[in-house]
Amino acid sequence: MDTTNNFEALFERDLVREIYDTAKPMSVKAGETILDYGQTIRQMPIITKGSVKVLRQDDEGRELLLYYVNANESCAMTFTCCMEHSLSEIKAVAEDDVEFLAVPVALMDSWLVKYPSWKNFVMRTIRIRFNELLNTIDSIAFQKLDERLVAYLKEKARATGSSLLNLSHQEIANELASSRVVISRLLKKLENDKKLLLYRNQIKLLKDM
Repeated sequence: MDTTNNFEALFERDLVREIYDTAKPMSVKAGETILDYGQTIRQMPIITKGSVKVLRQDDEGRELLLYYVNANESCAMTFTCCMEHSLSEIKAVAEDDVEFLAVPVALMDSWLVKYPSWKNFVMRTIRIRFNELLNTIDSIAFQKLDERLVAYLKEKARATGSSLLNLSHQEIANELASSRVVISRLLKKLENDKKLLLYRNQIKLLKDM
């Protein structure tokens, strides 16, 4: 995988070359777990194709969607775990078929000092993900579930680049910390309002969504 064209707009040419020389190209299928809770992080993933959803688990085992990581992006939680040498507190799952570069964690500190563009990339990633986390907190605290559902579906479509979403009602319920029965009722209302079409384990968003 030639990464030069992907990253030359983000990083110095020497850093692009170093990424290309040291990172390991990897690919996973949709639905596969890239990083799980409690794992030791030895590599930093930089997504080159596809989308990854990042989840957080509470003490009762319920998972909540935090944010998506798309092409030419990385995960802020991974950066912080790398810098603190701590175990993963999140789960990263491929939303669709994903390709990424696995950069050895040992390079993190040296690149921060050596390459201003890498430092900017790390700080920008942390800032963007922090803002997304604030949006997630706001939606839980202040939005009604039907509003959260609409926002979730729109973000899913944006992340995957498709208005046809491969989702079960239970998957949505899990990621919104709700129940399947409630989600099914809200989706049916949206279908009756001609906002979407429901199929078996698929949802088609319409233009009026």
